[in-house]
Amino acid sequence: MAAAILLLVVGCTTTNIDETRQGYTGIEDHESVVVLGRRHKGDYDTEIDFIQCVGSSLEGKSSLDVVPEQEFTDRLYPWFEPRTAPVRIDGLHNLLQQKNISQRIFDMGIRYIIWVDGSTETTGSAGSIACSIGPGGAGCLGFGTWDNESLYEAAIWDFENMTTVGKIKADAKGTSYMPAIVVPIPLLARVKANACKGLSDQLRSFLISE
Repeated sequence: MAAAILLLVVGCTTTNIDETRQGYTGIEDHESVVVLGRRHKGDYDTEIDFIQCVGSSLEGKSSLDVVPEQEFTDRLYPWFEPRTAPVRIDGLHNLLQQKNISQRIFDMGIRYIIWVDGSTETTGSAGSIACSIGPGGAGCLGFGTWDNESLYEAAIWDFENMTTVGKIKADAKGTSYMPAIVVPIPLLARVKANACKGLSDQLRSFLISE
């Protein structure tokens, strides 16, 4: 009974994680990682709050030292600003050939650059809710639903060996509900949060494995 009630309150969500390994990984105590989101002027950005969620999850549940994205971009200004940042991780190879850039990254002790591309979008909706004000007061009546999908891919760049060592994809889908009997009550599917948790857990396992 408790499980059924929880499902109703938070909505329905499914999460799929897919990993592709292209090289060996491992990290020393003195090494750190940085999680970067896709930033490109005039195009979509990977949400800042999602990048912060992944970074906090990696640091909070393991011994990984995570350099905040803002600190990294400030230290590497202006190469990772929206107008100049690489669109894909492949663009890092040429950028890191510049000695002044690679030296700054080395000084921060960064071993892995995790490049996250993706977003959360509403993919569909149905139903309607009508609200009115009358002599007896205000109220709403109806029922609405909407579907969200969080699709993110994290590419892991090994700064020491200057190569991509793997990719992890997180795909979370969920349906949220809004029943309204006098007062609308949103029952939200934690789509983005589940994508963050799934991606973070897989990244942690990927990085610390020998």
